[in-house]
Amino acid sequence: MAPKTKLTYFNGTGLGESIRFLLVYLGREYEDSRFEEEEWAKIKPTTPWGKVPLLEVEGEKPVAWSLAITRYLGREAGLAGANTWEDLRIDEIVYVINDLRSSMASYFHEENEAMKEYLKGPLFNTTVPFYLSRLERHVKENNGFLANGKLSWADVYFAALSDYLNWMNGSKEILVGYPNLQALKAKIFSLPKIKDYVEKRPITIELQLKE
Repeated sequence: MAPKTKLTYFNGTGLGESIRFLLVYLGREYEDSRFEEEEWAKIKPTTPWGKVPLLEVEGEKPVAWSLAITRYLGREAGLAGANTWEDLRIDEIVYVINDLRSSMASYFHEENEAMKEYLKGPLFNTTVPFYLSRLERHVKENNGFLANGKLSWADVYFAALSDYLNWMNGSKEILVGYPNLQALKAKIFSLPKIKDYVEKRPITIELQLKE
């Protein structure tokens, strides 16, 4: 019997969704503990690093760092590389995707309107196309996947994060014009266990695209 597992994260996709995707891909039963923004101040001091997502596995100390958790579950799911070089290729892609997310988040959460306007042009005219065009090429050159010519946890990470990227893109589909990335996302979303989860997951604000 698998140990009891609990994931604590905001009631949204964000950095928690790739972990949810991998847990359901593994067929691992888990408690999906979601909380609202206003509850974070109370929860934050209870986490090891003042961060979520927080993964708790029965018999182990809690872990709270999104990429570390995602990488661990990717290995558990058999979606890591066949050797250290393949792992390096996967890590490269994941860190690139995370750089894109971080760049968009810096803009999206900027509270100074003048600074936000200053950041907007370079982000959407240069940074986002720079990353997405290169990720698009990687998929084209890797048999429809992001690394090593086969399914890896990098693909799951990207697909799960894409809805959050859409939200930070003004609730508009960010993958328009990138057919290989669109096909990759569709491929991940069609994996039976992930498909079942997606059909039943809460419709949070990140999932509500504008026409």
